[in-house]
Amino acid sequence: MGFEGLDRDAVSFYAELRADNTKTWWTVNRARYDTAVRGPFEALGAELEPEFGALKIFRPYRDVRFSADKTPYKLHIGMVSQATPAHYLQLSEEGLMLGGGIYDVPPAALARFREAVDDPRTAEDLDALLEELRSAGFELRREDALKTAPRGYRADHPRLQLLQLKRLAVGRREPPADWMWTPDAYDIIADDWRTVSTWCTWLTETVGAELLEAAQSSRRGRGDRT
Repeated sequence: MGFEGLDRDAVSFYAELRADNTKTWWTVNRARYDTAVRGPFEALGAELEPEFGALKIFRPYRDVRFSADKTPYKLHIGMVSQATPAHYLQLSEEGLMLGGGIYDVPPAALARFREAVDDPRTAEDLDALLEELRSAGFELRREDALKTAPRGYRADHPRLQLLQLKRLAVGRREPPADWMWTPDAYDIIADDWRTVSTWCTWLTETVGAELLEAAQSSRRGRGDRT
């Protein structure tokens, strides 16, 4: 069966899981997860793969070994393309999060990105691209961004916020909406991922494929912990 839309029960599923994140609740509701959450995600992935390449759906279990939060299950389901830069999709109680880029950036790739930000010739193209992304609702992710200028750059640099980035990813959120539960969801999500592709292409051309291979190796090393 082809993709018929995401299941609106997924929103309720994650709201209830947040209230009772236990193995007992999960065991009772595991079949519901397979039917309402993972099943539609797998069908959507099958539709997206011909254009965006191989995709991976993350496991529902949290890695709690080094976390103070010992709740065992994630409050979302995520899907990521296997290429680097990657495309990403997440469904949770809050709706969808769409985005992509490079989340774990190798130091050499980050240094080259900063050189591009600092160079007026490449920075002009970057400014135009970011404006296009913003007009489509996408913003740069600023998790773990530096609080000050990186070493070697002025504190009053005109593109200081870009230089402070440590994760080269963009994203936007969509609250639950009726279109998500229909086949139209494929067209809307695919179109958003095509917008993300403009960022991924710029990163590949600017940072260089050889440095991005290090980022891909890092993703393989992390396994399925995301």
